[in-house]
Amino acid sequence: MRNIKLSVLLGLIIGITAMMSCGDGDGVVLFTIEDDKALGLQVSEQIASDTSFTILSETEYPEAYAYLQGMTNQILNSGEIVHKDDFAWKIHIIHDDVLNAFATPGGYIYVYTGLIKYLDKADDLAGVMGHELAHADRRHSVKAMQREYGIQLLLSIALGEDASQLAQIAAQIAGTGATLAFSRDAEAEADDYSVEYLANTEYACNGAYTFFKKLIEADATGSTPTFFSTHPDPKDRVEDINAKADEVGCDKSAIDESSASFDYVDFQNSLPE
Repeated sequence: MRNIKLSVLLGLIIGITAMMSCGDGDGVVLFTIEDDKALGLQVSEQIASDTSFTILSETEYPEAYAYLQGMTNQILNSGEIVHKDDFAWKIHIIHDDVLNAFATPGGYIYVYTGLIKYLDKADDLAGVMGHELAHADRRHSVKAMQREYGIQLLLSIALGEDASQLAQIAAQIAGTGATLAFSRDAEAEADDYSVEYLANTEYACNGAYTFFKKLIEADATGSTPTFFSTHPDPKDRVEDINAKADEVGCDKSAIDESSASFDYVDFQNSLPE
């Protein structure tokens, strides 16, 4: 019986792999939602055990985590997140002077202090958070792994024998080694969904626009940000984000935090240097 099941699984995987080789891989997902959650948990545990990551403690930085979680909750409650009740949506802040953020399958979100301090206002970070939540919600990491690893990885995960690949997968998702590259369509989709998510929040719905504009300006001076190495995109994506905001007809004005007891500057200052 086991051999029959494995034969059926192998046949299914070969068929899907064939479709991916014909250019349809971004639209086909073999993993179930439970597979996403299991893989995301394993990757998060691998990152937690990796000494190259310094993850700030929620106990030591409660205000910072509360601020970031509040921002995330607004996006999650936008009514646009398909897997809002399925995934973990666990936030981690990594202490490192890196301009990056990333999401694992299953909704584990990581943001670097370097990125938080680099940005000018809450809307910019909300745009990035929307983008990363979209990567998880639209299951881009799993689609990219299917495209890159094919049958071997899918079988090893399906049979619970993926331990030897876990460190490499974690490094790729985090952009610390050979990067797990998203397709241009996936990046464009994450940008679009960031706008749609933020349209139903207090944040400027085109928040990602100002962030990417700042990165492009920095790139023009020769100081290429790390984010570009892990999120390769054409420079016209800033126009695409604004065009999407115009299409949606959402509010592009900045959030007013003037009366907040803990605003974005306080959030930045609450983090270690």
